[in-house]
Formats: sequence, C-alpha cells, structure tokens
Amino acid sequence: TDYGSSLTVSLPAALQPHQPFQIIVRYTTADGPAIWWLDPELTYGNAKPFVFTQGHSVCNRSFFPCFDTPAVKCTYSATVKAPAGIQVLMSATQSTYLEEEGVYQFYMEYPVPAYLVALVAGDLIHADIGPRSRVWAEPCLLPTAISKLSGMVERWLTAAESLYGPYIWGRYDIVFLPPSFPIVAMENPCLTFIISSILESDEFLIIDVIHEVAHSWFGNAVTNATWEEMWLSEGLATYAQRRITTETYGAAFTCLETAFRLDALHRQMKLLGEDNPVSKLQVKLEPGVNPSNLMNLFTYEKGYCFVYYLSQLCGDPRHFDSFLRAYIEKYKFTSVVAQDLLDSFLNFFPELKEQCVENKAGLEFERWLNATGPPLAEPDLSQGSSLTKPVETLFKLWTTEPLDSAAAASSADLTKWRTFQTVLFLDRLLDGSPLPREVIKKLSECYSSQLDSMNAEIRIRWLQIVVRNDYYPDLYKVRRFLENQMSRMYTIPLYEDLCTGTLKSFALEIFYQTQNQLHPNLRKTIQQILSQGLTPLPAIDTTAVATDTPAMLLEDKVSEATNGAISLRDVNVSA
Repeated sequence: TDYGSSLTVSLPAALQPHQPFQIIVRYTTADGPAIWWLDPELTYGNAKPFVFTQGHSVCNRSFFPCFDTPAVKCTYSATVKAPAGIQVLMSATQSTYLEEEGVYQFYMEYPVPAYLVALVAGDLIHADIGPRSRVWAEPCLLPTAISKLSGMVERWLTAAESLYGPYIWGRYDIVFLPPSFPIVAMENPCLTFIISSILESDEFLIIDVIHEVAHSWFGNAVTNATWEEMWLSEGLATYAQRRITTETYGAAFTCLETAFRLDALHRQMKLLGEDNPVSKLQVKLEPGVNPSNLMNLFTYEKGYCFVYYLSQLCGDPRHFDSFLRAYIEKYKFTSVVAQDLLDSFLNFFPELKEQCVENKAGLEFERWLNATGPPLAEPDLSQGSSLTKPVETLFKLWTTEPLDSAAAASSADLTKWRTFQTVLFLDRLLDGSPLPREVIKKLSECYSSQLDSMNAEIRIRWLQIVVRNDYYPDLYKVRRFLENQMSRMYTIPLYEDLCTGTLKSFALEIFYQTQNQLHPNLRKTIQQILSQGLTPLPAIDTTAVATDTPAMLLEDKVSEATNGAISLRDVNVSA
C-alpha cells in the first residue's frame, strides 16, 4: 500500500481500435517511496527544506498515476508551484518559470519510461560548466562542483558521441543532492542526480558521471522492456562507460577500475553461492517482488562481461561501436528484450551468424543469459598491469608469513597511488580479515595517519578493516567518521560490521548520539541492523584507548549467519 493503489479504467464500448481518447485523473499523493522530504537540518546549508524523487525501479507509481513498467514510454508535462526562493528542476527538455505566480512548467518532448520522471526542489543555484551542461548545487557546494567538473562533462559527451552517435537529449545537467539521497547516482534524462558525498572522491565521481552519461544511450534512449533484463541497460552502460574512459583516460585506468569491480563481483558470488538464481542475467521476477531487490553486481558486471565478449567476437571494438550506433538508431525511444539485441548483433555481422557463434560450446548466448554463477568469460586486463601489479605486490607482502613489515612499508607510497589502487588494496585486506594481530598493528602504524587525509571511499574501507579486526586503538576514528556522515553508503557498511562483531554497544552509543542528523529512512534501516543478532554488550570508552586492548574486556561473541539479504558491507553497487 505504500506504493498506492491500482486504477482500472473501463473504456467505452463504442471506442474504435486506435482511436485517440483522453483520460483525466484527479489525484493526491501522500508520502511514498518515490518522494523524499528533507527538513533544512538534513541539507548542507541548513537553511531551506528540500525534496527530491527517486523513481527507479517501481517507486513513481506512488508519485503520479502511470503505467509503471519500462515497456511503456511517453512524453510528459508538469506544472509545479513552489515558494519564493525554492528552485524546482525536473528531468525535462523544456522549462519555464512564471515568477509572479511562483509556477514552474516542464515538458519532456521525448518518450521516457515512468521511472525516469524526476523532480528536485530546494536551495539550488547553478553554474555553466560547458556549452550544454551546468551543475546545480546548494550554494556552499557549488564552487567544489564547478572545480571538479568544469569542462569535463563536454569532454565525456563528445567522446560518447564519437562512439555511439549524437546525444539526443539536448542538455546534460547535473544536480548534487544532500547525503540523504539513497543511491550514488541516477540517470534521469537531461538532469543526472548525484549524491554530494561523492564530490570528495575524484575518481569515483568521474566513473559515476560517465556511467550516467552512458545511460543517455543505453537505458534512456533504448530501455530494457522488463525488469527481468536490467542488464540490457546496466551491462551495456557499463561497457559504454569503459569505452569512454578508455578514450579519455587510457586503457590502464579502465582496466584498474574494472579489476576493482570484478573483485567486488566475485566477493558477492562467494556470499550468494554460484547456484543463486539472482546471478542470472535473465532473472525470474516473482509476483510481489520489488524489482529493485534484483539490483546487484551481476546486473552490471556479468552483463558487462557478456557485452565485452560480444565485442571480442568482432575482433575490433570499433566494429562493435559501429553495431551499437546502429542498434541505438534502430531502437531509440523504444524498449527491447535481449533477443532484439542479439538478433540485431547477428544480422549486423552475418559472418558471425554463419559461424554460429551464438552456439559456441561453453559460451552459448543462451547460457550467458540463463546460467547461474560467474561470467562465462572475463576481459583481458593486462593493459592495466602497471597499476594493478603494485597492488598485488603490496598485498602479498602484507599477507605472507612471516611478515616483513619493513619491506612491506617501503614497497609503496599510498599517497602517490590512484584512489582505485588504494581501495583495491584495502578491499583485499578486508576480504582477508580478521588479520593476524601483528599485521593489523603494523598496517595501522604504516598507513592509518596517511589514510586520514584521503577521501571517504578510502577511509571507510580502512575503518571497516579496523572494525573487522577489533583494533581498538583506531576505534575513535570510526566514531569521528560516523559523527560526520549522513550518507547511507558511508554509514550502513560500518554499522553492519560493528553489529556483526563484538562492538554492537559501541554502535548503539554512536547511533543514539547522531540519529537526529540522519534521514528517517536511514535511521530506520540502522535501527533494524542494531535490533538484529547480538544482545547489547557493555559500552567501551574509545576516547582514551592507546593500546591493543579495550578499556573494558568484552565477551567473545560469534555472529550467526543470517538467511536474509546480503549485507551492504560486502556488496557495493555504486551507480
């Protein structure tokens, strides 16, 4: 019922087939999954209220009456009345503002699925960052957004156009949302939504924006007709994103980012099991199941691997680019199923069709789509070895017994590494946690102070290592981090780790101190994490800890594996 109720309209018997008709529905909507209201205290400026919508996958049925399926596309118009001083934006190609009436009018001239209708309103100002792009943000954030993105978006759009044809949506604007935004980014046409928290992590910002740029072709122009085949949007967008990054930043950077994501895919595979049906590209959506529950790394990375495999069959990725341009031109503004893509591919490359590549033993297209488990083939990432080899070397030094901490410490300078190198290294340490006591102590001595000055994507991983290893000397940093974070992606993983181990009382203490600065939805999620599993333990004073032992000795607890959803600390879907 949170999503609203269905409406059935009986058409007049006299209506002829294909005869145009009009239906007017007068309705009101209350709070629903699509609509997020924020008090001023939950914004960066703390000055004005804020509201945004998030339609993916099936939330917009709680926002307005619609055929809420990606198989149906339509144009839309909207009239929005707002108080003076509140800027309203929508995912539309045209907009006007009648100042004396306080009324905004929007029109999307191209057909889009319901989930891509989006609205945001708040204390937002803008700056142009390119000939067809501007950024919108709260006043205190705008200078940072400009410095990070000025000139960059046009560079990425131009690269994408050279690969996949003209950008058809007119403008490509970006709005940075408060940390309550529940995901990292959303590809709303003409107006990408991005969480402001990502601004401090340059490489993640680059990848996330380019991914949403790629959706302008794959997902927005051509859409998966059913939520059971989300890979048609996410897998193709991930492939296109990496083609764009290769063109603009080189193959080594792209291979590094891909290695980082494939590591995460295998981590998720280990947790879910290789025979889990959600690892299929064509997932069966049971009645009553929210399609958003099917969003996982298989949608992105296994889908990407299949698309990459198709590109390799062509021999040259530029030949595959030509196919994708033709595919977009043929199907733009429509919704497709996997067979449409694959039939088009074989018709575009008749020589491959003659070779029956779709039935190649062990790599059959049908097996790609319907087999559980890991990708049937993965890309060659050797072009990224200059960036990935140092990570592998450092990880091996820290995890080989007996530990030679001096050699490990002197083998690499993390301050000179790319962010994706550092997070790949830390993720692998996380996978190996808990680590031997000597190792975690020496790691802290070598890197803890360095990591303090790095971005949040790096810091949260180090703090997860601290928590999973019960390393009390650095617990005060966990507290400090959570006291300054209001974002779901930087709070949930730490709370889940704290509650899985022996530090649940510490988590409760921090939550009670910080809950008023969190959005009610996030507060509810953390309360659910805190209410599961272990009974509360004695509080720890982490402010005066200076050794490896806590101020109070804690009972040893062993967390029990749950049969519910896989925890976010192990599954990072970022865009």
